[in-house]
Amino acid sequence: MHAQIVLFDGFDPLDVIAPFEVLVAGSDAVGGELDVELVSAEGPRPVVSGSRGLTLQATDRLDPTKPGYVIVPGASGPTDGDPDEVATIPVLLARFGTTDAIPLMRQAMENPAITVATVCGGSLALAMAGLLEGRSATTHHLGVDVLAATGSVVVPARVVDDGDLVTAGGVTSGLDLALHLLERSYGPRVALAVETLFAYERRGTVWTNSGREPKAS
Repeated sequence: MHAQIVLFDGFDPLDVIAPFEVLVAGSDAVGGELDVELVSAEGPRPVVSGSRGLTLQATDRLDPTKPGYVIVPGASGPTDGDPDEVATIPVLLARFGTTDAIPLMRQAMENPAITVATVCGGSLALAMAGLLEGRSATTHHLGVDVLAATGSVVVPARVVDDGDLVTAGGVTSGLDLALHLLERSYGPRVALAVETLFAYERRGTVWTNSGREPKAS
């Protein structure tokens, strides 16, 4: 099983490193069954984040045929400024939609053996590219209105599990997302072992489209 974390120019480092660390620890806990790698649409290359030039190395090309998870982070940068002059977070996320990543992500979303997951603004990157219309999703609280405007069904939860699409809201939510993915694939014992190793407890209820509808108060 594979977990491909997608790097793109301007990515948020914590959106990448948090799930990477959790999934690697989970892989160790199951004897290396989960292959965790950093990829890009262009193949192996150094990819510059949006945080003061911090650079990570993509070691392979995003492959939409590999079964498992494809994880898209959000972007890091200023939130305000003239978009013609400043690479704000919305600009960086919109640029992602013009890259070779989008046709690859579309293929991944059409592959029944792949679950696409996003951290923070990663859902906005996919939504602005037209990939999340009608899907239940969440994102960083500053991007909720934009997510809704794309036709996504916004759910105000830390992690939203919509089957083959799992989204998480907030920069640190990469921890919660990855722990949920471990539980989905390998069960609560493995997820708890990683929680214990990291001395971290997951935040919030994972939303799924199931169960009874609560009565309006």
